[in-house]
Amino acid sequence: MNIRKITNFDYLLFLAVVLLTFIGILFIYSSGVNSSGELVSREYSKQILWSGTGIVLLLLSCIYDYRRIKDRTFLIYLLGLLLLLYTGIFGTVRHNARSWIGLKNLGIQPSEFIKLIFILFLAYYLEKSQNEEPLKRFMKAMAIMLVPVALILKQPDLGTASVYIPIFLIMCFIAGIPLRFILYVFFLGILTIVFTLMPLWEKVILKTSHIMTNILKHSQVSIIILFAMGISTVIAMIGNVLLKRRYYYWIAYVLSLITIAFAGSIAGVRALKEYQMMRLIIFLDPEVDPLKHGWNIIQSITAIGSGGLTGRGYLMGTQSHYRYLPEQSTDFIFSILSEEWGFLGGVFVFFLYSIVFFRFFLSIKRCDDLFGKLIVSGILAMFFFHFFVNVGMVMGIMPITGIPLLFLSYGGSSLWTAMISVGIVIGINLRQL
Repeated sequence: MNIRKITNFDYLLFLAVVLLTFIGILFIYSSGVNSSGELVSREYSKQILWSGTGIVLLLLSCIYDYRRIKDRTFLIYLLGLLLLLYTGIFGTVRHNARSWIGLKNLGIQPSEFIKLIFILFLAYYLEKSQNEEPLKRFMKAMAIMLVPVALILKQPDLGTASVYIPIFLIMCFIAGIPLRFILYVFFLGILTIVFTLMPLWEKVILKTSHIMTNILKHSQVSIIILFAMGISTVIAMIGNVLLKRRYYYWIAYVLSLITIAFAGSIAGVRALKEYQMMRLIIFLDPEVDPLKHGWNIIQSITAIGSGGLTGRGYLMGTQSHYRYLPEQSTDFIFSILSEEWGFLGGVFVFFLYSIVFFRFFLSIKRCDDLFGKLIVSGILAMFFFHFFVNVGMVMGIMPITGIPLLFLSYGGSSLWTAMISVGIVIGINLRQL
């Protein structure tokens, strides 16, 4: 690597990542201190080790030419799927999900690394398929996404699986997939979630029962309605083919959207456990179950609110030290930070993340090959989704999904994945003209 390449190294992005990682270590340490001031957890020491090795992985990733891996992405993707399959059968169960492999407390979470592998292979496919028919191209890209998502949902790990969707949508948009296809998947996901959660939402939040609840609980009625909507969709499709009227296309578009979402909700109501669905709706009103499903959000909001403008002071938080916060070193690390560093500390972390997002965005604009541009856009989507959902979750404005805050949350797999991703982005920048 010549001197010009070294001077093109993105030092600002690297500095923001190092600072975020250092802050993460500080508050993982804080999460291990109890109300008596004693250190009862050594998670911070593991995080230091993972951070050091993660920085090495970052530097190695930026040195390696990303273009050399292009033709190997399919093989790596297949190996990743086999690893997910192995994890689902022989993995270790933690937090009600069989998503870890390893011995005792040492192990990795393959689904974290597969996110990056998925980005690389999807970027490869979308680049080489530019001359294919748009719908065919989109369907193949969706299949590439659905296979790992299905294996991760089988574990089950709903939070990690959900990250793949925004990655897929953003990369398809950058690749020039027609917007109507992208919006179709987006609204399909929203409608499926709404239809699936509606019975429990009516029962827990509204404390009443409406027609949707009765339909989804009555198998015969739901099948009849599904069949009728399916027939209507087929008729609209035939009308579009035979009569060549554009409005038939949009009728089929909307009807198929509702039909597939309804079918997905029927499966979802039967597949998802009640505690999983409760996590997705309890943020609307945590007080309906304050001692169980609403406890996490209530304690998190209390911690953030008690921090005020400047916070209680480092190692002076009460919610974490009295163990009121659940999963406080992982999912709710931002709650500890906000309590001890206050609003200003939260703003500083937001500022560091904004640097990361802005540098990624600039990388997309500067990149002169589609493969690299797609990789960076997928990584940006992954980082932003993790940030938005995790921070929204601890503030009580998003569902609890178990998505970590990259660089800050405790965990080697997510940290290494984030470090390697940043290294790839920096490496892509170094190789632009």
